[in-house]
Amino acid sequence: MNTDQFQKNTMYIETPEAFGEATKNFDDDGRTKRTGTWVTASAHIITAVIGSGVLSLAWAIAQMGWVAGPAVLFAFSFITYFTSTLLADCYRSPDPVHGKRNYTYSDVVKATLGGKKFQLCGLAQYINLVGVTIGYTITASISMVAVKRSNCFHKHGHEAKCHISNNPSMIIFACIQIVLSQIPNFHKLSWLSIVAAVMSFAYSSIGLALSIAKVAGGGGQTARTTLTGVQVGVDVTGTEKVWRMFQAIGDIAFAYAYSNVLIEIQDTLKSSPPENKVMKRASLIGIMTTTIFYVLCGCIGYAAFGNDAPGNFLTGFGFYEPFWLIDFANVCIAVHLIGAYQVFCQPIFGFVEKWSKEKWSNSQFVNAEHSVNLPLCGTYSVNLFRVVWRTLYVIFTALIAMMFPFFNDFLGLIGSLSFWPLTVYFPIEMYIKQSNMQRFSFTWTWLKILSWVCLIVSIISAAGSIQGLAQDLKKYQPFKPQQ
Repeated sequence: MNTDQFQKNTMYIETPEAFGEATKNFDDDGRTKRTGTWVTASAHIITAVIGSGVLSLAWAIAQMGWVAGPAVLFAFSFITYFTSTLLADCYRSPDPVHGKRNYTYSDVVKATLGGKKFQLCGLAQYINLVGVTIGYTITASISMVAVKRSNCFHKHGHEAKCHISNNPSMIIFACIQIVLSQIPNFHKLSWLSIVAAVMSFAYSSIGLALSIAKVAGGGGQTARTTLTGVQVGVDVTGTEKVWRMFQAIGDIAFAYAYSNVLIEIQDTLKSSPPENKVMKRASLIGIMTTTIFYVLCGCIGYAAFGNDAPGNFLTGFGFYEPFWLIDFANVCIAVHLIGAYQVFCQPIFGFVEKWSKEKWSNSQFVNAEHSVNLPLCGTYSVNLFRVVWRTLYVIFTALIAMMFPFFNDFLGLIGSLSFWPLTVYFPIEMYIKQSNMQRFSFTWTWLKILSWVCLIVSIISAAGSIQGLAQDLKKYQPFKPQQ
């Protein structure tokens, strides 16, 4: 899954009625005229979806095999596309073409469903955001360690015991995040999305290219692949096979998670033609492109490694050479996730800080701003509560990551927890409410069935990931690098 959220400025701009022609520069809600098209929206979707989730797809396909693996990938792509079309119709409410605009996912839920469902949506979103920041800490630190291990293997041979603990890298990552968390509006810097997009495409493409090279060079001939994936009695026990398949479903769900930012992407589109129609076209193109890329990465990665595919095909050392290219790919992962962490944690920071200011409106610790002159940076406004709270949050995510430094298990858990509520349940419920659909009609019935089926899939994939975490925790050696 990629992490580039499209944060919008929530300040309204009054339309200057006295300026005649100047009104042409504003949309119907008084904001600066939007200029996005299906091309830009498709690019945003591809950038938002393709991310660190691609690293686990070869492993996921290996658990299910040549038949079920691609089938599950295509099933998730279809469900994601279908529910994104429902969500696109909810950008404006109550009418999908002429109604009032909503600027974020939670705004749409509040306007359409309101009440307790809005609160449940907020809870699901913040749980997802916290989980992603922990997952990114794990992934980035593993990639940082992989650079050292790659150089060690190159210098001492592939059989060398290049064991390096992930904990120092997690501490370094946390220190970087503590500093970045104090920079105002860091997540809104325009270059951040560009860097993240370049980095995610770089490491994804390198992984794909190395897999193709391994298959073309004959390395794939020694890899054992089967129609049903890892074999019971050879690779795993029957129970392990079932749990791993459940976990693999969660990994694939994580790779397709982008519903959170769909409304923000749609809010960049110009008004004519209608935004919902343009967004549906962009979703089709974006998800088709992503699915083709995912199938290539997953299937060619499985062909290269077979049933022994590593959990992360760039850090599990299925590849050793060229070591400099593997180093570069892992540096790209780390750089991408350093910025992506900020994109996901800033909404959490904003929510807690807003709530705290309302709760303790007279507290100097919470509300007072202090000006500090920094060399080369000018005057910087410091709030003591902001410094303490943000630092404690980063430390918390780092500590949880150190306790559970398991890439596949954690990605699967995040994917399974966020898939049903954010990708399926709320879009379906909002579409039913907005279209005034009759209860127990044919369409109402099969939409409800789809929602319940996806809930069951999310539950079993979450169970698989939790079981995987428990098993890995039993075998965990703090000074052995996790893959």
